[in-house]
Amino acid sequence: MASEDALDRGTIAQAALFGGEGRLTNANRSFGQGGAGFGRYFGAAYGDLVIGDYMTEAIFPVILHQDPRYFRRGTGTGWSRLAYAMGQIFWTHRDSGGTQFNYSEVMGNAAAAAISNAYYADDRTAKDAALKLGVQLGDDIAGNVLKEFWPDLKRLFRRRRKFVN
Repeated sequence: MASEDALDRGTIAQAALFGGEGRLTNANRSFGQGGAGFGRYFGAAYGDLVIGDYMTEAIFPVILHQDPRYFRRGTGTGWSRLAYAMGQIFWTHRDSGGTQFNYSEVMGNAAAAAISNAYYADDRTAKDAALKLGVQLGDDIAGNVLKEFWPDLKRLFRRRRKFVN
C-alpha cells in the first residue's frame, strides 16, 4: 500500500506542486534557484511524501498492529461524512478488531518530519518540524476527504456530461 501511494501519479504531481511553491517562495535558500533549485525542492517534497507514506502505512502500522487503510463511509449527510473522513486521521482500526487512536498516523508523520531535518538545512527547528507535521497531517486529511467524496463527484460529473452531449 505504501509503495502504491509513493509511486502514484498524484503523489508525484503533489510533490511538483509543493516543490514549485517552495521554489517560488524561496523557502529553503540552500536549494538555490533555477531548474536545479526546483529539482532540489521537488526531490525534498517527494521525499517528504514517500517517507510519510512508508512511516504511516507500513512501518508504524506493522509495529503497532494498526490498519492504515481508509474505509469509505459513503452514507450520511455531507457534514457527517466530512467529519468522519477528517477523524480517521486520529482514529483507526486495530488488527485484532475494534478501534483506537491512530498512533501510526501521528507518530509516523512525526518521524517523517524528523527525518526531513537531514535534507532541509535551513529548517531544522522544533517549530519547523511541528509545521511539517501539521502539513503532513493536513495533507492526509485532504486525501481522506477526497477518498470519501470522489466517487460522488465522479458520478455527478458523468451525469452532467450526459446532459451536455
